[in-house]
Amino acid sequence: MELSRVNKAGLVIAFLLGLSDIASAFSPTPDGAESGPPYAILLIDAVLGVITLVAVVWAWRTGRRGAVRIAAGARIISMLTALPAFFVGVPAALQFAVGLFVVVTIASVAMMLVPSRRPVPVSD
Repeated sequence: MELSRVNKAGLVIAFLLGLSDIASAFSPTPDGAESGPPYAILLIDAVLGVITLVAVVWAWRTGRRGAVRIAAGARIISMLTALPAFFVGVPAALQFAVGLFVVVTIASVAMMLVPSRRPVPVSD
């Protein structure tokens, strides 16, 4: 299948989100800090980031929808791990950052999964 510009833009955003997930494992929440994800969640997100990167590269090179779906699934699971920030006492700035992450993730997934426009064959 041929990836459209919108699909490719979604893949690029997913790639950047995957990189940020991997980087977050190297900057854990300091001991004694009241806000921030547990280190186990950061490790899970790092694994999901690696899955995202591999799937995005695979989708970009082959155009396979299965790879796009794997990247989208990894992004959705990563987003779900961030949602508890809305239900526990965390600072407003962190909630804003998580909200922005959720919105960007949803946009990325939607862009990756939008069907590419193909011309309808005309039969005689």
